[in-house]
Amino acid sequence: MARPPITIVLARAINGVIGRDGDLPWHIPGDLKRFKALTMGSAMIMGRKTFDSLPGILPGRRHIVMTRDRNWKAGGVEIAHDMDQAISLCGDEHISVIGGAAIFQLFEPIADRIELTEVIEVAEGDVTMPDLRSSERWKEVASEDHPMTADAPAWRTVSLVRA
Repeated sequence: MARPPITIVLARAINGVIGRDGDLPWHIPGDLKRFKALTMGSAMIMGRKTFDSLPGILPGRRHIVMTRDRNWKAGGVEIAHDMDQAISLCGDEHISVIGGAAIFQLFEPIADRIELTEVIEVAEGDVTMPDLRSSERWKEVASEDHPMTADAPAWRTVSLVRA
């Protein structure tokens, strides 16, 4: 059986920061709407810390949490202890990989697509990711700029496919 498509859904500041103190270092309502649209109806694979950063179970999406802790449990989630187990739990549903950094790095070699939100600011944070566009494995197929507002920094959406 062929595996379902895998999309990495990632928000990253221009200096590589993706997180601060278990949360996003910015609040961009337009990006949250985009995240919902991209992940709706998919099986979301995430690490435990990413799950802990969510406001709760997000409606309309399966939550598959990867953790090394064999005793960890949470209501409304399915638990996997490695990448193969997480993928097999998804069946034929589209997979959205939503973080954190270690999970992104694990799935990047096999992902089919990256939906990147590039936050146009130098953010302070404690979790970073390299710019995956610099890899010859990825080709940019679309981008859209969004101006700064009173509530949010400028940001750009970038769609990448495997080259």
